Amino acid sequence: MAVRQDTIWERFLSPVVRLLIDEDGLRRYADSIDWEKESDLYRRDDVIIPSYYSNQNFHGIAGGYLNSDAAVTYDPVTQYVLPPNESIVRQALVDAVQVKPRRILDLGCGTGSTTLMLKQAFPDAEVIGLDLSPYMLVRAEDKARNAGLEIVWRHGNAEKTGLSDATFDLVTASLLFHETPDAVSLAILRESFRLLVTGGQVLILDGNQKTLRQLEWLNDVFEEPYIREYAASSTEANMGAAGFEAVRSQDVWWINQVTSGIKPIATENVRQYTPTSVDNNDLEGFGSPAFGIMA
Repeated sequence: MAVRQDTIWERFLSPVVRLLIDEDGLRRYADSIDWEKESDLYRRDDVIIPSYYSNQNFHGIAGGYLNSDAAVTYDPVTQYVLPPNESIVRQALVDAVQVKPRRILDLGCGTGSTTLMLKQAFPDAEVIGLDLSPYMLVRAEDKARNAGLEIVWRHGNAEKTGLSDATFDLVTASLLFHETPDAVSLAILRESFRLLVTGGQVLILDGNQKTLRQLEWLNDVFEEPYIREYAASSTEANMGAAGFEAVRSQDVWWINQVTSGIKPIATENVRQYTPTSVDNNDLEGFGSPAFGIMA
């Protein structure tokens, strides 16, 4: 698939962002790591890379995330494309945790930005980050090591993790669903349901589907092959179809959303799902205790 040159990102935003990042520093960092050797430490032979992931470009990167360039450039650019601030947006997911997790699974963890924040918020919990790209996991472990955090990184497919039933209290995904077909997002939610203990929580942070439907031009900002499918869908409805209850979405600075669901005690007769949205921009009342770009 050829890289599109007519996106708003390619024509306008990429040149601006390139002025803001230290490309020489990124190049030095990239050259300091033997990416094939390090990625082999995580690569699992039993993981089959799905075609929706390997045969598409994401954010103008040929081959998507299955290369070291994606791992190197993801963080320095993402900080400029998640308004108002990347940490604030990711923190919204952490603040929405309702359970006291002993084991946490972060699906599609990428370079581990949200995974690290979860470990910092719940230092006594075992935290596992899972991603299809072993290159992203190399970067994630480097960040965790520098932060002094012990996190398990696992090469795997969020649709079929191979992990045991009912072994996690919290399953999360940040900025994953807008990069998957809707049927895959539903499969990931069903897998999350299987992995959670009774009363466990799933949290999905991603683009605000209402906003994306209302402002069509936002779907053209980056090269996102599944963004329109994501915008037309409903994460809330998919959660209900997967069996979750107490499903609700919280707007996060208008352009993002956090959607939460709980695995019910009785799963045999899951009641009919009724979507509930919360439109204010803070997390009050949400039941809290305490989302590679090639420049």
